[in-house]
Amino acid sequence: MQKFTKSVWQTLILLFVVVIIGATEVHAQSTTISGRVTEDITKETLVGVNIIVKGRIIGTVTDLDGRFRLTVNQAPPFTLVFSMVGFSSKEVEITQSTSNLEVVMSEQTMLGQEVVVSASRVEESILQSPVSIEKMDILSIRETAADNYYKGIANLKGVDVTSSSINFQIINARGFNSTGNTRFVQLTDGMDTQAPALNFPIGNLNGPSELDVESVEFIPGAASALYGPNAFNGILLVNSKNPFEYQGLSAFYKQGVNHINGREGEPSSPRPMYEGSIRYAKAFNNKFAFKLNFSYMQATDWHGTDQTDLSRRAQGDLPFNPGANRVHVFGDEVANNIGLLRNVAAVQQQANALGLGGYLNSIPDQVVSRTGYDERFLVDYGAKNIKFNGALHYRITDKAELSYTMNYGAGTSVYTGAQRYSLRNFEINQHKVELKGSNFFLRSYVTTENSGESYIADLTGVNINNQWKDNSLWFAQYTLGYMGALAQQGVAPGSFGNTQQQAAAHNAARGVADQGRWMPGSPEFNNAAANIKNQFIPQGSLFNDKSRMFMAEGQYDFSNQIDFMDLQVGAQYRVYDLRSNGTIFADVEGNDITIAEYGAFAQAAKRIFNDKLKLTGSIRYDKNENFDGQFSPRISGVFTQKNHNFRLSYQTGFRMPTTQGQHIDLNVVSARLIGGLPFYREKYDIFNNAYSLASVNRYIAAVGAGASPVAPAATALLEPVTSLPALRPEQVQSIEVGYKSLLADNKLMFDFAYYYNIYNDFITQTAVRKAPGPIFPVPANAEQLAINALNAPTLLTPITTPGSENTFQTYTNLVGQEVRAHGLAFGMMYNLPKNYTFSGNYNFNRLITEIGEEFLSEFNTPEHKFNLIFGNRKLTKNLGFNVAYRYQTGFRWESSFAIGDVPAVGTVDAQMSYRVSSLKSIVKFGGSNILNNRYILNFGGPTIGAIYYVSITFDELFK
Repeated sequence: MQKFTKSVWQTLILLFVVVIIGATEVHAQSTTISGRVTEDITKETLVGVNIIVKGRIIGTVTDLDGRFRLTVNQAPPFTLVFSMVGFSSKEVEITQSTSNLEVVMSEQTMLGQEVVVSASRVEESILQSPVSIEKMDILSIRETAADNYYKGIANLKGVDVTSSSINFQIINARGFNSTGNTRFVQLTDGMDTQAPALNFPIGNLNGPSELDVESVEFIPGAASALYGPNAFNGILLVNSKNPFEYQGLSAFYKQGVNHINGREGEPSSPRPMYEGSIRYAKAFNNKFAFKLNFSYMQATDWHGTDQTDLSRRAQGDLPFNPGANRVHVFGDEVANNIGLLRNVAAVQQQANALGLGGYLNSIPDQVVSRTGYDERFLVDYGAKNIKFNGALHYRITDKAELSYTMNYGAGTSVYTGAQRYSLRNFEINQHKVELKGSNFFLRSYVTTENSGESYIADLTGVNINNQWKDNSLWFAQYTLGYMGALAQQGVAPGSFGNTQQQAAAHNAARGVADQGRWMPGSPEFNNAAANIKNQFIPQGSLFNDKSRMFMAEGQYDFSNQIDFMDLQVGAQYRVYDLRSNGTIFADVEGNDITIAEYGAFAQAAKRIFNDKLKLTGSIRYDKNENFDGQFSPRISGVFTQKNHNFRLSYQTGFRMPTTQGQHIDLNVVSARLIGGLPFYREKYDIFNNAYSLASVNRYIAAVGAGASPVAPAATALLEPVTSLPALRPEQVQSIEVGYKSLLADNKLMFDFAYYYNIYNDFITQTAVRKAPGPIFPVPANAEQLAINALNAPTLLTPITTPGSENTFQTYTNLVGQEVRAHGLAFGMMYNLPKNYTFSGNYNFNRLITEIGEEFLSEFNTPEHKFNLIFGNRKLTKNLGFNVAYRYQTGFRWESSFAIGDVPAVGTVDAQMSYRVSSLKSIVKFGGSNILNNRYILNFGGPTIGAIYYVSITFDELFK
């Protein structure tokens, strides 16, 4: 492994040097051009116009007077391309040196002129993209109605967004959404933004601020053929501004407020929000440039307030469930069936001493949970995000640019995974070195994370309870208190009493067991919580993760060597270095865990039938050291007739099991999560006397209803699990048809797409629960032996003490079963008179295949969703506005944390902006969810309300 890694890096370094040498040219003649750029109607000079030499990377930008100067190491003729967002691009042929070139540009009013690069990894018109693609440019980013541009991505066609925190949004497409989306890839300036220990994008927690974003491109659907593992449901590319092209100073400040009309469990008064950022970029002699970005946000996070009982296992007709496990209450995950304590010697002795021995048989088979603490007492809701981004660029020649980029993000947030995680003072850092030309790039980068003071909120509540009073003692006291309450009510020994008496006994028993309990805010509670949060798992709830990811990749376009077709090739190599120090993975001292994978692709395209039909084919191969290699082909065709573009594509994708899917080894109170590799199944011997958790839940329901634990009618419900399929990568085949066109004299753009997906080796999770001994068959004369086999630990309740777990949740595949899903999306944008625009899109997604109850399907996507947007960025010379309405139907949410229904929701975002041209600034007033509808985007996530804000943006390049 180490030798292989070393040889790969040596090869990449050698290739890096060769490309630099190849890009270096000696020119005998240089050409200098200078001039001015103006607007056609107002005749005003244009600031910040990008000017590049066509086919090269050399270029410049107009200054504050609209003037430019450029020296090109090439003899004429050549072409200069002038471009600026909001204006039509213009090409000017240069035949000689000139010092007074006058270029006039017109505002762009036609739709469909955007150029995208992500769909085919080469520049092409968005109308002729072979797959569905959406784009936000600088104007769209600036004018979004949402309270920040990243949340505005939700308005794009085909996008699904969920939220774990006010500053942590997760993007998805085409089903199988999650709060940690390992089926989706996000790249920022070519760097994968996933956290190495989590394998999913972390939203915009370390991405560029609004000031530094040039464009966002979004592709729904499989993209593994070009982007490799986990580009399964889609890919998002965030492109920041090049310091050569966007120079000068810009700054931004936003003041907002949230938690308006707070409900129970939320702040009782509005809370302030702050966000500010600054950017500075400068170029010298068109050879060297740098940029620096800094941003900071602070807010009171959305609260988790859901009191829904996840267990719902009350015995008989009780009006409440003594074994309730509520969504946002932590500590109540610890539960036990008090009926099992009838046979515990210590309980029998104490009952006899208290004169309650006759009531041992009055103890019901009822699961009882410990009293938990509301989430607000255990989670840090002080959301903040500090980001620093910087870049150095050096143009080696007119054809090659070398750059170094650093992205740093830190802060506090909340993440909903298998549990609720309070991400406090975390850090994630990326460093990239890249060599780029007009037809190639080579890049290498490293991502490092530091969990800081992040901890598990659920485990914190569990440990506070256990520090105050040992679980065994608490359940014993509860059971004795229950018997005493029955006696006080005059219930006959050996009988259960009526429902009212049972309910009163449970309330009294909890009062007995909870006497002296540490209450939130008390010194005892605060000291215990602080102590637990400062101890690493498993002694406490603190993570100790410093995992890393190393990546090297390159791509070359043979357009300068081959004329009859377009051809690109590329390759990448990645290594995960898992360093959780035993708090997520089994990487304790002396047990290093690394995962290496590599891949390569080739893509060819050809235009035929008088350039009306473009055919594109690509093939990619990827290999992970723990799994067999994967081939990912893609073929597409785009037929163009005037403004009508018809497309058909067959795409494939795959996703590797995540780092956690392979190696996680973590107790999450209700179960121990283990990786799907054979090592972990053998380590815990999970198939020894094991039963599917779904069947155990049915069994528990039968026992709770009064059946004997060893009655044949009850034990027949248990389904033994003796094996699970070996974990392997998941594949998808996707067929997509689409149509995109400009209609109504180029004022209306219409886009339609339908997809049909077939998944094989579907990766899922399943849980098993072990009994301490065989329970089948149950001899008629051996009832006590059978009962003992169900006890300590027992099938009737999870045991949460590390080292004594009886519930294991692991990753596996649905082998031999295809999972199918399909959907469609269409969108339109219409340019109305007087600069008004109206756009909208509709999305439909449906899971066709029913997945068994013992597995989590996690489709987690509304069947119907639509967005409507109306605006005018030039209502008057200086005034503009934008309003967006978003609606989605209710749907079922499944995850290892919680399963439940997400209600339908409709929200309105709006903003009004005023341009202060004399100050080169824009003032914006707006809000997200301005009607303050309270909603959730995922079951188990926070309750989201309105955000109202005012912001001011200053930009030297403002136009």
